Amino acid sequence: MKPVKVGLLGLGTVGGGTHQVLMRNAEEINRRAGRRIEVVSAAVRHPERHVDVVLPLATDPFDLVRDPEIDIVVELIGGIEPARQLILEAIAQGKHVVTANKALVALHGNEIFAAAHQQGVMVAFEAAVAGGIPIIKALREGLAGNQIEWLAGIINGTSNFILTEMRDKGRDFADVLAEAQALGYAETDPTFDIEGIDAAHKLTILASIAFGIPLAFDKVYTEGIAHVSREDVQYAEEFGYRIKHLGIARRVAEGIELRVHPTLIPERRLIANVNGVMNAILVKGDAVGSTLYYGAGAGAEPTASAVVADLVDVVRTLTADPGNRVPHLAFQADHITDLPLLPIDQVVTAYYLHMQAEDRPGVMAEITGVLADQGISIEALIQKESAPGSTIVPVIMLTHRVREERLVRAVEQIEAMVAITGTVTRIRLERLNAD
Repeated sequence: MKPVKVGLLGLGTVGGGTHQVLMRNAEEINRRAGRRIEVVSAAVRHPERHVDVVLPLATDPFDLVRDPEIDIVVELIGGIEPARQLILEAIAQGKHVVTANKALVALHGNEIFAAAHQQGVMVAFEAAVAGGIPIIKALREGLAGNQIEWLAGIINGTSNFILTEMRDKGRDFADVLAEAQALGYAETDPTFDIEGIDAAHKLTILASIAFGIPLAFDKVYTEGIAHVSREDVQYAEEFGYRIKHLGIARRVAEGIELRVHPTLIPERRLIANVNGVMNAILVKGDAVGSTLYYGAGAGAEPTASAVVADLVDVVRTLTADPGNRVPHLAFQADHITDLPLLPIDQVVTAYYLHMQAEDRPGVMAEITGVLADQGISIEALIQKESAPGSTIVPVIMLTHRVREERLVRAVEQIEAMVAITGTVTRIRLERLNAD
């Protein structure tokens, strides 16, 4: 049987790692795929930087995409354009596509998958979420017998590294961010990581596969970690919780929750003990219960592992009828359903509140009175000592579950009190129980 010929768009960190893995593990990969996989060319912007690569190099990626010799195009250049145009052109040429481009899938996946469905080709994207962790395959195939109830994931290694360092070493956010940039964990402009945009891209993809809904990045509530202080991290520990930056998708009676934000979770949960730049996704299915997927969420070879796995999957199904392939988003294309996506103010969860209050009689009664008026009950409360010479004390409390719109109204009233200095920090709390 003739070999399957592959063209790489990009030979950067992931592209170079993919080429290395394909070369190093060629025999094992071919045994798994049933056919030889050959990388026949690569498109790069600066060929002079790749003099050690024994491949024909093109500077125009559209030439590679239109090459009739190539069966599968692997897009590893990132960004939206020209990646979107290149993938759509590859599909129009009848070629299968493998991509690691999370932003592109989250923002334009509906368009891309519709085009691929019409052309009868595959678009594989395991590497777009959580690097080397095969979470997409697990959701799409391994858990196909389940109704997914919820999933919660640490899906951005940079944010997890920062929060881990803040907890373990008592460091400030800005200090750890600077180190993350020096180590290469965070970009020079870290906005996508620390503001939650990267995690929201990934959550969009996971939720679509879990619940059979269209990709809807614009409906994901997104909040970063820049406002989390080392004091918040320490106080959470005193209550028996750890702060993690989570992407959460949950099926409730009213629809689907899609949210990315810092979250208190019980320290005894396995996912609470995922540290550094590692990723983990906890998935709750009605039949299987809770399952946890852990591993490297980035890096050349972990991500290449997922890219090559997609290549093997595509090669295995080249001769299959398109209607009998695993659907792109797990559910058959005509069974993707527009379920309601809940705005954040309708989400019900518990909360951590941290405020600075005057240390005088009646203040706590006034605060608890405001909460009671909104139907919010307190689960736990700590009042810390004031600093020498100060009459302001930190007050930290955990609430029971409440609809967010009520909590927002209560916080607005508390912040308006004369006895409260500054703003009230609020962080959502999830117990992630198996039941």
